Amino acid sequence: MSALDSRTEPVAPPAPPPAAGTPKPRRARAGLLRSLLANRKALFGAVVLVLFVLLALLAPLIAPGDPSKINSLGASAPSGSHLLGTTVKGQDVLALTLWGARSSLFVGFSVGIAATALAVLVGMACAYFGRIVDDVLSLVTNIFLLVPGVPLLVILAAFMPPGTATVVLVLVVTGWAGSARVLRAQAKSIRGKDFVAASVVTGERAIRIMFREILPNMASVVMTTLLGCVIFGIGAQAGLEFLGLGDASVVSWGTNLYWAGNDGALMTGAWWVFVPSGLCIALVAFALAMVNYAVDEITNPRLRARRTRHRNRKG
Repeated sequence: MSALDSRTEPVAPPAPPPAAGTPKPRRARAGLLRSLLANRKALFGAVVLVLFVLLALLAPLIAPGDPSKINSLGASAPSGSHLLGTTVKGQDVLALTLWGARSSLFVGFSVGIAATALAVLVGMACAYFGRIVDDVLSLVTNIFLLVPGVPLLVILAAFMPPGTATVVLVLVVTGWAGSARVLRAQAKSIRGKDFVAASVVTGERAIRIMFREILPNMASVVMTTLLGCVIFGIGAQAGLEFLGLGDASVVSWGTNLYWAGNDGALMTGAWWVFVPSGLCIALVAFALAMVNYAVDEITNPRLRARRTRHRNRKG
């Protein structure tokens, strides 16, 4: 055999196996969604929330007209003509409850989304840039955490012009700091991972690293934060309006409770005037809490291990 024949073509080295620690955010998100759909608590909470959203959207069809229009004097108990009764001013309680859902759910989800977005930005900026940025933003966060929340809510709501936008702004200003502290800690732990360091070495932009590498791996914490902020928004709006610090001309669950108190429904025993709005607030908060608990149950390793042991014992 000649020397020419004995030469062989160079063989390409085998491709290195994928790193074990490489994150797969799309698969993780899909797995989280499937787990939520299979969880009874999450399914119950989602069904209740969808039902309230549909009722709020269909309020103009179910109860057309102005729900706050004064028709007569004297409250009437629930009957065939008025399923939830009427107020002292003759307003239909069912119409007030349905139309109030529009404002309360809008404020709650607006506050939740805005406060969570602000907390995510502050938390990731602190974790990624560190040093001076971390010191300054942590100082601002600590200031908002140290200032008592309820007095700040009352002061801001009392001195700003009344309206839905004012309520949303006040609640976002007072509700983002605690979430930012939690997200900062989570982002710091992800910032030290190898895949983030590799992205920094390859010259990726800071914005891309934060939103494509760090944020997807915080999906469960961000979802939990969002649900908590929505609960805070709905409850805080109702509290402010019940104290008379909101816009009394806007129909919401909080203003329904405010007018029920002003009209003496609590003193006269007209329970049908204030129970529907209070029950709606409690049901929506409970549904959000159930979804929140399901997310924690799915993503928390300790709770997963506890559920596995419980199933093994039952099996």
